[in-house]
Amino acid sequence: MVANDTSQEISLEALQAGDRAEFARLVDAYSTQIYRLALKMLGVEQDAEDVLQNTFLKAMQSIKKFEGRSSLSTWLYRIAVNEALMMLRRQKPTLSVAMDYEDDEDELQHPTQFTDWCCLPEDELLSAESKGHLDEAIRQLPEKLQVVFLLRDIEGLSIRETSEALDLTETAVKTRLLRARLNLREQLSVYYGERMKEEQAK
Repeated sequence: MVANDTSQEISLEALQAGDRAEFARLVDAYSTQIYRLALKMLGVEQDAEDVLQNTFLKAMQSIKKFEGRSSLSTWLYRIAVNEALMMLRRQKPTLSVAMDYEDDEDELQHPTQFTDWCCLPEDELLSAESKGHLDEAIRQLPEKLQVVFLLRDIEGLSIRETSEALDLTETAVKTRLLRARLNLREQLSVYYGERMKEEQAK
């Protein structure tokens, strides 16, 4: 039995039969998510657009080999992540983008600085500057942590879906997600600590 992505009612059978209208529906259903993921990883609109285009091009070329063991969305995310990481590697040749190394829980680094954000006004937390700082903090994460955080916490994939998209064990996903959250909390604590000082000085 071939699995379909029932959440979007996209027919895998039609896609594999070369139905162009069905492929257009697939593109329409997932373009926003794929572009958003690529933009958060790369930070450049043109690069994100290239990843978006390459993701669906490769999906069209490979759809007949897709066995439906995961959802179409998870499969597309996997292609997109690989495309984005390859682009990063071309831009920074010394960058390691391997996804298959072991996670050592003993190496888990705990943040040294925390800030209680409860006293900041809501408009400060939701400001364009704050969102921009969060996006930059995400891009500063090591790639193996960044992609897990983006898929799980930004795109809302489950632990299982994230593990399938990245070809990782669920334990590795949980470990990397914890590291990413702690890393971001430390980075943002510095930023919001400064914002709190400014608020208290008013």
